[in-house]
Amino acid sequence: MRPAADPAEAPVTVDGAYARRWAVAAAEAADERKGVDTVVIDVGDVLVVTDLFVITHGNNPRQVRSISEGVEELVKEAGGPSPLRIEGADLRQWVLLDYGSFVVHVFDAERRSLYQLERLWGDCPVLDWRTADLADAAPSTS
Repeated sequence: MRPAADPAEAPVTVDGAYARRWAVAAAEAADERKGVDTVVIDVGDVLVVTDLFVITHGNNPRQVRSISEGVEELVKEAGGPSPLRIEGADLRQWVLLDYGSFVVHVFDAERRSLYQLERLWGDCPVLDWRTADLADAAPSTS
């Protein structure tokens, strides 16, 4: 586990609209870096520690690293915070970027298949992150 990219940056509490906007930026970054089957799941009603999960995977360790780095860059460009912590970056099998109000999981294909987070959180709404204005959109249950 390593600390946030900027240790001097204090954690910020954000409202749901900002968290959704930044989670969408993370999903878009994963998509730009060829992340596979990227989803955003609203876990806020069942988890106290975060509101949204962004889940994606890469096909090899280099791609997992590229996706993770792209997420950090694009969230920052969108006005978002640096991650509070990052885990798994060295092994590049399951990189977790914890932003507080949302968490990004970047898997390799084998770990994603093994842990099946979408199945674990299958009762939670999946958000259509590709819609133009997700910050104000209601979640879908697809």
